[in-house]
Amino acid sequence: MRRGVVSVLGGHPPRWLQRARAGSAGAGAGALTAERTHGHTAAVVGSSAELLDVALPWLATGLADGDLTVLACDPETTDQLRDALGADGADLVSDPGIALHGTRPPDAVGALRLLVERAGECTTGRVRVLGMPSFGSAARDRHETQRFEAVLNLLFAGAPVDRLCVYDRRVLSPDAVASATATHPHLLAGGNVFTNRGYRRPETYVRSLPIPREPMEERPPAFAVDGARSLPHFRHQLRAALAAHVPDRERCQDLHLAVSEIAANAFRHGVPPVSARVWASADRVVCTITDRGTGAADELAGFQPAHGTDLSRGGMGLWLARKLWDHVDLVAAPTGLTVRLSTSLR
Repeated sequence: MRRGVVSVLGGHPPRWLQRARAGSAGAGAGALTAERTHGHTAAVVGSSAELLDVALPWLATGLADGDLTVLACDPETTDQLRDALGADGADLVSDPGIALHGTRPPDAVGALRLLVERAGECTTGRVRVLGMPSFGSAARDRHETQRFEAVLNLLFAGAPVDRLCVYDRRVLSPDAVASATATHPHLLAGGNVFTNRGYRRPETYVRSLPIPREPMEERPPAFAVDGARSLPHFRHQLRAALAAHVPDRERCQDLHLAVSEIAANAFRHGVPPVSARVWASADRVVCTITDRGTGAADELAGFQPAHGTDLSRGGMGLWLARKLWDHVDLVAAPTGLTVRLSTSLR
């Protein structure tokens, strides 16, 4: 049987719960007043007690106000917070995918947009999210999450979303924790939300991130073509190259669909000649598409279709690539623009 937060933490309501209740009646001050500002906020914790001190008042205020209140955490943390909130915890929505637990960025963006639509039926019309972003263990995974957290500031600017991202020093690498400051306009510390002077504009921050190495690129590719003659023939060559290394037919079709769209972009919008390389191992595939264009690489593109929900208008190349491959990097050089796709086959 679940216990309420009062019985978990003692016989009397803790101060944060008293303030949350007062805040829901319009009398809140200090931290809870600040928390009602739409935005993207980060908090860094280093213990279970600190996690509860940050998360519980945030969630209690959302539930008391009538927000669509969402947990985007790993299962263990989700259960811990539900148990601490007791009966109120039953009203929490759980959607770990919007914090990249088991999803890729375009699907996380789509799921959050659906929550915003659903929030229109709530008292406030607002979504309040407590998330713990998933960074993975590899540098390439951390890079994807850092980029995603930055881009959220553009995609949901002005939307009725309050998102609190909790960064746990016990499980995250130092560079992942440090990125909290760069990617969040607001910070929560000592029970107060304040403007973060270390916040960096998404365009500047994302382009400053070092592009992770793909060690396989240092050896000869399994497939290479330079000066592709035509888009249909180029697509056929890429299909054969992927099929030779991706035994799962449906997975191969998905990967090829995304590669085909990137190839089409190179032919239609890039500068010839167009080339490709494929590297493969038993558990990983890397594919690069290069043209001679020297324009700036838009690392912020592809987190949603270029033309919104009307997919008939096109603009899906990078979006499909980010949906169907684990990692997508745009590498600009004086000799041309390369789109690098990589994914695990496990």
